[in-house]
Amino acid sequence: MSLDPHLLAALSATEVRTRLVAGECSVTDYAQALLARVDAVEPQVQAWAYLDRNHVLAQAEAADEAHAHGEPDGPLFGLAVGVKDVIDTADLPTEDGTVLHAGRTPREDATVVRRLRAAGGWVMGKTVTTELATYAAGKTRNPHHPGHTPGGSSSGSAAAVAAGMVPLAIGTQTNGSVIRPASFCGVVGFKPSAGLISRAGVLTQSAPLDAVGVFGRTLDDVALLAQVLAGHDPQDPSTRLRAAPPLVRLAAAEAPLPPTLGWVATPFWDRVAPDAQAAFGELVALLEGRIAPFGLPASAADAVGWHRTVMEADLAGSFELEYERGRDQLSASLRGQIERGRLVSAVDYRKALARVPVLLESFETVFDHYDALLTPATLGTAPAGLGSTGDPLMCTLWTYLGMPALSLPLLHGEDGLPLGVQLVGRRGDDARLLRTARWLVQTVTLATG
Repeated sequence: MSLDPHLLAALSATEVRTRLVAGECSVTDYAQALLARVDAVEPQVQAWAYLDRNHVLAQAEAADEAHAHGEPDGPLFGLAVGVKDVIDTADLPTEDGTVLHAGRTPREDATVVRRLRAAGGWVMGKTVTTELATYAAGKTRNPHHPGHTPGGSSSGSAAAVAAGMVPLAIGTQTNGSVIRPASFCGVVGFKPSAGLISRAGVLTQSAPLDAVGVFGRTLDDVALLAQVLAGHDPQDPSTRLRAAPPLVRLAAAEAPLPPTLGWVATPFWDRVAPDAQAAFGELVALLEGRIAPFGLPASAADAVGWHRTVMEADLAGSFELEYERGRDQLSASLRGQIERGRLVSAVDYRKALARVPVLLESFETVFDHYDALLTPATLGTAPAGLGSTGDPLMCTLWTYLGMPALSLPLLHGEDGLPLGVQLVGRRGDDARLLRTARWLVQTVTLATG
């Protein structure tokens, strides 16, 4: 039995897995449907750094054969996943978005890749990243308008999901590199709490800030992938030995009581585009009775500078070899970050890191009153032009503090492009955040039809 290829490619990850397990189509059928979609839209979107059709089909055929022999179907059985090209894959190049790493083929998979394969998923290909996952844009274009940026640095991962070329993708975030492209491309993006997902085998920018995140078409999709990837890994000391969080179960659950949200305009509201301000004003009005203004601690505005101190100092250390041997091959923006990072004193670096637990403590009681904080994911819709990936300002505080964040594709700007709604939860309480997000999506959908 086979299904229409257009229908197959348009299904969410959870929907297509149900059909694959039921035998309504084969994994090979599904892979061919995705490849047909790639043929149709990739010339315009350019989301892939590396995609080998024969390898895609070989993986799909192997999955069908294992299924036919009665091997257990894992939670990601038959599902294709796009993997950002800063995440090691033993069977595909990992070039980190820079000519300095051209042709690099890792010896082994990153932990997240190993886990997705063990769960029955397979790697569709490597998605475009900006240069060393920083700010210099790659080739990818916004699927909704090719003249606009898809955001970065996980440009290809967000765009590939938005364009229907793959149902799931993995990205990374050190400032706003999951949430921002999810907002610009109109997909669900999830940056989990610090330490939930291992970063072993992933390009290191800044160990205190780096996080692995996921993209999907629905909350159920991102919960499914994140739960598979989550867990302790001895190779990443930020993870710890603990029971797996019930992400899938709570993402699908109704809240026992209607959630209460804190509305965070942030100190940078005057920089938010007028149409975005209007859209969020309407959203807050729609949620009347379940949302209240929340003022950030006075020190929150300073977190942008503290984050920059940590990130740029770490970039200088992480990319010292690239700078020393090939600085002429690096973008001016990355050279500038490295050069500023080299000037950061050890005292200033330690002070910036020491602010994290202090500021986190000021949020602890907040979540006794609010289930989540609601704030813009970006300053507006995707800017026109491909020379910049947009400003990550609305993500910086939450990344600095290691708090979980979601971008939900609930709004649009005057230009018709997507505008993400960011929900932020208590650090370590990712499952509750997903459940609250479900309520929000249902509430907005019901109200807007």
